[in-house]
Amino acid sequence: MLAFGIHSANVSSDKREPDMTDTSEYTPPEVWVWEKEGGPNWRYGNTNRPIAGATHDKELPRGKHPLQLYSLATPNGVKVTIMLEELLAAGHRGAEYDAWLIRIGEGDQFGSGFVGVNPNSKIPALMDYSEQPPQRVFESGAILLYLAEKFDAFLPKDRGKRTEALNWLFWQMGSTPYLGGGFGHFYAYAPVKIKYAIDRFAMEVKRQLDVLDRRLADNQFIAGDEYTIADMAIWPWYGNGMLNGASYNDPRKFLQTHDYKNLTRWTKEIGERPAVKRGRMVNRVSGPPEGQLHDRHDASDFETKTQDKIGARG
Repeated sequence: MLAFGIHSANVSSDKREPDMTDTSEYTPPEVWVWEKEGGPNWRYGNTNRPIAGATHDKELPRGKHPLQLYSLATPNGVKVTIMLEELLAAGHRGAEYDAWLIRIGEGDQFGSGFVGVNPNSKIPALMDYSEQPPQRVFESGAILLYLAEKFDAFLPKDRGKRTEALNWLFWQMGSTPYLGGGFGHFYAYAPVKIKYAIDRFAMEVKRQLDVLDRRLADNQFIAGDEYTIADMAIWPWYGNGMLNGASYNDPRKFLQTHDYKNLTRWTKEIGERPAVKRGRMVNRVSGPPEGQLHDRHDASDFETKTQDKIGARG
């Protein structure tokens, strides 16, 4: 049997592969030193560094609404734009927002203004100017919880049901690093394919998918019978990212995601919500032009300012 019981379909059945044939052995030095030049060449390698803080001075733009979001349509960014669009659809006018595109590949997250909102230099980051003094909120799970409490929405009032929703919200925040920083990095982005690393994290991702599939066997939504911020947190990563193949070069065949029937049902149901469809478009810079709304300042922008409309105007 191959390491951890996970293997690619093209592995010969009569030849057992060693655990690490695709990378040379590495002995860590006594003290790690950052190789500023000549480091690993991967998708975001030019923005990785072992220190925090701003690299350049740049103020953040500010629009007309109290809520100012600075983000990109990664799974973490999409969580928050889905929440904001769901709040507006539910009639919470105070949830109107401006969403500004942060291009992480170009290092926008290291501008002084962004670092002032999120010292960790990760999207999404939110400023709420309806509070005095203005309130910054960073980390996607914290933003979801902050908005749920501010508008008293998408978080059950019953203590038991609320706790269950928070259980799953924090499950996502704790589990997804294995999906993104683990499986996604080594399967799709790493400059070399390391069998041990891919096997290790494929095993964990499939376990997580099974956790969700078993939960959804007897529940319409993640936290029970109510649609909550737990669904909004989990869907962009495990529903759209894995079951729809939107992340990491579409790993659906490799992970055999069609086996998770209950998760498939839930993924489709959440994806058909109008607010979810709109939330996916905000700050998106990839995919069909009609699905990209780089900046969002008004509900009408979905009809007039997607990239296909902007391109048609020249």
